[in-house]
Amino acid sequence: MKSLKVVFLGTPEFAKTSLEAIHLSNHKVVGVVTVADKASGRGQKISQSPVKVFAAENNIPVFQPEKLRNPEFLEELRKLDADVFVVVAFRMMPKILFEMPKMGTFNLHASLLPDYRGAAPINYAVINGEEKTGATTFFINEKIDEGNILLQEELEILLDENAGSLHDRLMIMGSGLVVKTLDGLAENTINEKPQPNTEHPKNAYKIFKEDTRINWNSPSKTVHQFILGMSPYPAAFTTLKIGEEEKGLKIFAGKFEITDHKKPAGTLDISKNEFKIYTQDGVYFPQELQLEGKKRMTVKDFLNGFRNFDEISL
Repeated sequence: MKSLKVVFLGTPEFAKTSLEAIHLSNHKVVGVVTVADKASGRGQKISQSPVKVFAAENNIPVFQPEKLRNPEFLEELRKLDADVFVVVAFRMMPKILFEMPKMGTFNLHASLLPDYRGAAPINYAVINGEEKTGATTFFINEKIDEGNILLQEELEILLDENAGSLHDRLMIMGSGLVVKTLDGLAENTINEKPQPNTEHPKNAYKIFKEDTRINWNSPSKTVHQFILGMSPYPAAFTTLKIGEEEKGLKIFAGKFEITDHKKPAGTLDISKNEFKIYTQDGVYFPQELQLEGKKRMTVKDFLNGFRNFDEISL
């Protein structure tokens, strides 16, 4: 099989898994483009992206431009004479960059396009209670996530699966799809096709802080899927009132019951042995949570931290 020269563009662990798969394949990674190192944490330690760490360990040239239109950076990439660019979990790219390689630039997206275009496809697939999702490789063009499809693969979403678990399974499946796409391009066996013209494709917009607030006035199943879809990151939250103080409460996991009750949605029953929150049509029982300023813990440990339950409300 023909070996392709690849420039890889990506940043997080999700991308690193694809980079590793290409590195272990018949194809040659001639360069990696990733985010600049940044200071993080209490000690402001300089951290490197997982993609950079892998590239450095395997002696692959690394580029960390602040601006993707930087002429010196673009000239350095041209010199690599790559056949194709592969993009996984990276930022918006200018046309001058994605049109550079002779075969073009393709992206791995963690959904079955055209559904769930955008920054958070894994979260929204779980939030919306989908039974399946998948991954798509497609050629990049000037419209976000709208280029011609190369390959697609489906993946079943498991019962009560959260976004973190689905992320990890899609990460592995997607890395295999990236290599299959490179193989197909090398052998000229892939027929790219335009994305289906869907009138109302499901969207996966970027999630902001206020988007993660739980609406207890929703049906129990909706609340449950929302919490799973936000877990473990960015995490669904509600506000707990303890006496006169308000604190954010992240909820990562729980269970629910559909039950007829006369309580207003968002009311809670809390005691040494029980923590339940009333929804539109039932009750939600948080099982893993994190009070603002505290560590993540089980509901049992959480309840053990209180003596007076009368002063706690949502």
